[in-house]
Amino acid sequence: MRHYILLLFLLFSVFSFGQKSAVDLKMIRKDLKNDKSPYNYEKLIFKYKAYPKSLDTIESQHLYYGRNFRNDLVSTMDEDFKLLAESFKNGDFDECIKKGKVLYEKDPTNLDVLLILLRAYDSKKDGSNFIHHLNQFRTLTDAVRSSGDGKSENTAYLVNSVGDEYILLNILNLGQDYTRVSKPGKDGMFDLWQKDSNTVYIKVLYIDF
Repeated sequence: MRHYILLLFLLFSVFSFGQKSAVDLKMIRKDLKNDKSPYNYEKLIFKYKAYPKSLDTIESQHLYYGRNFRNDLVSTMDEDFKLLAESFKNGDFDECIKKGKVLYEKDPTNLDVLLILLRAYDSKKDGSNFIHHLNQFRTLTDAVRSSGDGKSENTAYLVNSVGDEYILLNILNLGQDYTRVSKPGKDGMFDLWQKDSNTVYIKVLYIDF
């Protein structure tokens, strides 16, 4: 997996960082449920599945942060996900893809599921599916990278989970030589990743509204 993440670094290195834009979680929640909104969930998920590169930053943020308001998500603690991870660990990539497709249909914006599918398709040398899911992965992680610049609490990167935080850390190439300091904040927990005079602020969201 470490080797594959390095491959992702190389692929992401050619992508430019998008313009930073504020994330309005209450508006995202409202838009996703509004059938008349251009940011309605069903409209966005159709574009995401069919043409992921066509989504703009606002659309991507609605899909990524909208996960906080859904109740049909796949958890890494679910038995089905554990079986998927086991298939990946055992190198059974045909079974991995089979299980991964099922979880993807249930929770198509799950970064953990996408990463495992990416690795499986890469191992099977299935370039078409690999590139398609990579574009989806990029769409979602671009939403995170556009949420802030990580230079202060007010402009911290926003992530939905600790797992997503570590994916972001890998993309930002922040290694084990950084130390973490955590502090509570409104609707989440701030993690301050520090090395010498450099500090990167990441906020893990815990939303209750």
